[in-house]
Amino acid sequence: MWTGVKSDGTTTFAAYSSNHLMKNILPSVLIALCLIFTDAKSQEMDNPWSVGAFGGITQYNGDLGVGFYKFQPKSNFVHFGFSTLYRIDTRFDFSSSISYGKWGYEEDALRSFEANQLQLSTGIRIRVFENDPYRINPYAHLGVGVAYLSGTDKPGTDIFFPFGVGAKARVNERLSIFFQETFAYTDHDNRDGEAKKDNDSFLMHSLGISWSLGKEKDTDGDGVKDKEDRCPDTPKGVKVDAKGCPSDRDKDGIADHIDQCPDEKGVPALQGCPDRDSDGVADRDDACPDAAGPASANKSVSGCPDKDSDGLTDSKDRCPDQKGTPELEGCPDQDTDGIADVDDKCPEVAGIRDNKGCPEVKEEVKQLFEQALQGIEFESGKDIIRRTSYPILDNVVKVMSENPAYLLEINGHTDNIGDKAFNMELSQKRADAVKNYIASKGIEAGRMASKGYGDTLPVADNKTTAGRTKNRRVEFKVKF
Repeated sequence: MWTGVKSDGTTTFAAYSSNHLMKNILPSVLIALCLIFTDAKSQEMDNPWSVGAFGGITQYNGDLGVGFYKFQPKSNFVHFGFSTLYRIDTRFDFSSSISYGKWGYEEDALRSFEANQLQLSTGIRIRVFENDPYRINPYAHLGVGVAYLSGTDKPGTDIFFPFGVGAKARVNERLSIFFQETFAYTDHDNRDGEAKKDNDSFLMHSLGISWSLGKEKDTDGDGVKDKEDRCPDTPKGVKVDAKGCPSDRDKDGIADHIDQCPDEKGVPALQGCPDRDSDGVADRDDACPDAAGPASANKSVSGCPDKDSDGLTDSKDRCPDQKGTPELEGCPDQDTDGIADVDDKCPEVAGIRDNKGCPEVKEEVKQLFEQALQGIEFESGKDIIRRTSYPILDNVVKVMSENPAYLLEINGHTDNIGDKAFNMELSQKRADAVKNYIASKGIEAGRMASKGYGDTLPVADNKTTAGRTKNRRVEFKVKF
C-alpha cells in the first residue's frame, strides 16, 4: 500500500501498490480482451508500416498518492500523440510514439503538482494471435522512453519504462482502432516535489486509430487477397473461384486448368476424365466405355475387351481366344492361305476356298479317278472285284496315303437291267467292296464313305449297250 500524509498530520492509506496492480489488474484486463474477439481472416500487407494518432487520459502514481483508475478532477490530464508501427513478423511489432500532455496530482492545497510532458518512446508489441486471424487481436507491449517535464517546480528529463496491454480492432483493410493501457515508471522521484519511497510513475489510457501504408497481399495475383485466398500459389492466368482456388466446374477435385474433362467428374489418374468401366482408359478415348479392356493405339478398339490381344474386340472376334487377323475376323490362319483355321479343313496346308482350305485336287488324281470309272470291274451280278482292277485301286491307295487331308467318297452305280431293289443293293455292296479293299491296304476306314445309288443316276442312255456300260461304274470323289 502507498501512504500519504493529510494536512492535519494524520496518515492514510491512499491506494494500491504497483506490485498489487500488476498482479491483479493487468491479467484481468488481458483475459477480458481475449474473451471479446470476433472471427475474421488474417491480414498480411505488402508494406509492413502503419501510422496512427491517439489521445487519452494520463494518471499519476507516486509519493503524493495513487490516481490510477481514479477518474477525479485535477488527477486526470489529457494527452495526445502520434505513433508508427513496423510489423516484424507474424506476431511481433516494433512501435514508436511521440506524445504531449499534462500529468499531476492534488492531494490537498499544500500537496499537489502539475507538469507538461513531452515524451518519446519505442518498444515491442507482442500480439496474442499470429497474423491477426481475428478481427480483434489483444497484445502486450513493453519498451523504453524519454520524457521532458516542464511547467513545474522540478522540470527535467526522465527515462521511463512503459509496459502494458492493448487490443487492436480492424475496421477494414487499412483502418484499425486500438485501445491501450500503458504503465510507465520513471527513474526520478522528485518531479512531484516529494522524494520519499517510490519513484514517480504514470498510467496512460489511450484510444486511437492506425492506418496501414500497405495493401493486403495477393501473392498469386488472382484478384483474391491472401487473407481470403485458400490457394495463394495459383499459377498466373488460371481462373479461380471466390476462395482463390482454381475453378473446378465438375467438382471432382481436379482444377479446370489441368482437367482434360472439366465438365465431367473424373479421376486424377486420367487428368480428370471419367472411366465408367475402370479399365484405365478414359471414356472419351474408350471405344467400349462400359466393358473393361486394355488401351490400344488403335482408337477403334482402345478400351475394349480383347482376350487374345489381336486388336479385334471380343464382340467382333470370331475367335476371341486365338490371336488372329482383322481380315479373318480375328481368327488365325496357320497356313496363310487366306482361309481362317476355323473354316479350314486343312489348317496346316495351304489350299483353296473351293476345297475348304485344302489343296486343289491334283490333275493326276483327277485322271486316276476318271480311269477308275470304267476300270474297276466286278464279277457279273456280284460284288467281287476282278483282279484286273487291283492296279487302279492300288493307285487310289497311294493317293490317299500321300494326301492325308483327303476324304474319299465311293459311289456305286448300275444300269437299269434287272430289279431296281436288287440293283440298289448290288451298287451298295460293290461300293463297300471297294472301300474294304482300300482299307485293307492301310487307309483308315474313317476317311472313306461308301454309298450305292443303283440305277438312279445314269450318265448315259440305258437303251444302248455302250450307254449301259458307262452307267455300270464306281465313282471316286475327294472331300475335305
